[in-house]
Parts: sequence; structure tokens; C-alpha cells
Amino acid sequence: MTYRFAPIAVLAVALVGLAACHPLQHLRNSGGACHEVKPYMRAASIAPLKIPPGLDSPDTANALHVPAVSAPAAPERKKTDPCLDQPPPFNVPKQAPPQA
Repeated sequence: MTYRFAPIAVLAVALVGLAACHPLQHLRNSGGACHEVKPYMRAASIAPLKIPPGLDSPDTANALHVPAVSAPAAPERKKTDPCLDQPPPFNVPKQAPPQA
């Protein structure tokens, strides 16, 4: 009777192992989600606040001023190019202890 559930248990362990190790990591980083247009990429400036006559304007002394971008535009990236932001490696080499 216990042998009837063995294939299900083996399948469950295999699926958990595949999900934890993520063997398709290279496919995920080879173009996928990092090349999609994100909501912040469609952001645009809006017109300044218009104050109706008879009302006081807000104090803008501490307002955030965003400087204009003077750097050249980044080169166009292809869908096949890897993502620029990659997670750091998990295996960090240990530093040698200082010698006296």
C-alpha cells in the first residue's frame, strides 16, 4: 500500500528540487523582464501648480529641484543583450587575515 504513493512522492521531491535550484536561470537573464517597459519609464513631467486668484501659493523654498541631464544617451540595447543589473554572487571569497 505504501508503494502506491511512492511515484507521487518522487515527483513532488523532483518538482521542489527544480523550483529551488532554478535550472533555467540563464534563460531568465538572457533578455526577459529587464527589457520590458516599466511604469516608471513612461513617467513625464507635469505642469507646475496653478494657484487660483485669492489663495496663497505654497512655500517652495525646500522643493526638490531635479537637474537637467547633460550626459549623452545610452546606446540602444538589443533584446538578446543580457540585463545590466545582475544579482551579486553568493560565494564571496574570504579575505586573508591581516598579518602583523
